[in-house]
Amino acid sequence: MSYKLLRRVFSSSSYNKRPQICIVGAGPAGFYAAMHLIKKLENVNIDILEKLPVPFGLIRYGVAPDHPEVKNVINQFTKVAQTPSVNFYGNITLGKDVNLQQLREHYDAVLLTYGAEEDKTLGIENEDATNVIAARNFVGWYNGLPCDKDLKIDLSCKTAAILGQGNVALDVARILLTPIDDLKKTDITEHALSALSESKIKEVYLVGRRGPLQVAFTIKELREQLKLKNCRTIWKENDLADVDKVVPDLPRPRKRLTELMLKSFNEKQTMSDDGNIKYFKPVFFRSPNKFLIDDKKQLTGIELICNKLVGEKCVPTEEKEILNCELAFRSIGYKSVQADKDLILNDGYVRNDKGIVEDASSNLAKVYAAGWLGTGPVGVILHTMGNAFQVAKLMHENLNNIDDKNKGGFEEIKKIINKSNSNVIDWNGWEKIDNYEKEQGKIVGKPREKICSVEKMIEIAKK
Repeated sequence: MSYKLLRRVFSSSSYNKRPQICIVGAGPAGFYAAMHLIKKLENVNIDILEKLPVPFGLIRYGVAPDHPEVKNVINQFTKVAQTPSVNFYGNITLGKDVNLQQLREHYDAVLLTYGAEEDKTLGIENEDATNVIAARNFVGWYNGLPCDKDLKIDLSCKTAAILGQGNVALDVARILLTPIDDLKKTDITEHALSALSESKIKEVYLVGRRGPLQVAFTIKELREQLKLKNCRTIWKENDLADVDKVVPDLPRPRKRLTELMLKSFNEKQTMSDDGNIKYFKPVFFRSPNKFLIDDKKQLTGIELICNKLVGEKCVPTEEKEILNCELAFRSIGYKSVQADKDLILNDGYVRNDKGIVEDASSNLAKVYAAGWLGTGPVGVILHTMGNAFQVAKLMHENLNNIDDKNKGGFEEIKKIINKSNSNVIDWNGWEKIDNYEKEQGKIVGKPREKICSVEKMIEIAKK
């Protein structure tokens, strides 16, 4: 019998007197919040509910496979999940298996951290053309997200364009341009590895509507891109004109990033006929106006509007140009979904006041939001950690004021879920999946080979 179960058996008289907290979403925001709460509350029960059978969210499915060091935080999250106060329950969908009101009835506090799982669209002509791909889907495809495993993407063309200049856009560029032998050592999915090994892409444009001083990617990601084997970076001279004059007055992080761009530009890398060389081409002051297609609705290029800076604002001009490409990625940000009818979303994230979504009322618990669901898809994982800690601190303060009525927690929620879903996956089930993936990875010389099917995950977890 597990320690957690023994604790419940021998502490049944006091178990229901402990605050019952439900966290919806097993990504970084959910785990960081749980980490803070178990440090501050000696006597608490935290149930983490997750739509997929597996935990870790953006760490597992968003971090690029060639960034294993970023995934080391999983070790911290695992320690959190293994503490007696925390329980993981996977394969539970909010709004389908259980609704928000039911969670509020049976917990003392509900924290929503289910992230942002849809991409923002451009809203321009022919956006539904063949080979116009959401960066989010491409990332899910190479990272093994079950809903993206069957993504249709044609890599047989020479030129790809990425619309957007954030870190996700650079991840996409790097995966397209990295030598296949380097990718083989990562936990990239086998189906993506196979497709990328046949790729004919030789040049990747990174298109941004603003200038080099406004790019959203960070210096770490740019430095990695500039160091790629057999890849040259070609900057447009006009895009960087006079940028060096303002460098001394920039804040330090922006200054270092801009200096790196200028250093790369001054190296004057040129085009060559060497078939092994690939090209990375940042382009600034351009906004997509429409996608160009042939009579089969295949992408042939992008019509771009040329922009200019007026003060701090980027404004369109009358000038347009054509970027010929047969593959394009939209990478302009993510937005959250309305998982439950009681939630109100504004601009892609749930409406909240410093983390509070709904105050407690009658017998219903207070609702909170953290991570991208509460802030919008901004910042890196460190930013998410800070936000999650802040909201968890507020939860801790408010839990001092909960009434003495006992809440049933997952014991009651399980009765609701079991009516439609008998395949709830606990932490023990995840460990079986984890071990299976690592064993499969060993066979092909990788850290792990991810299972890309929910049905397969459940099968492994239930053995």
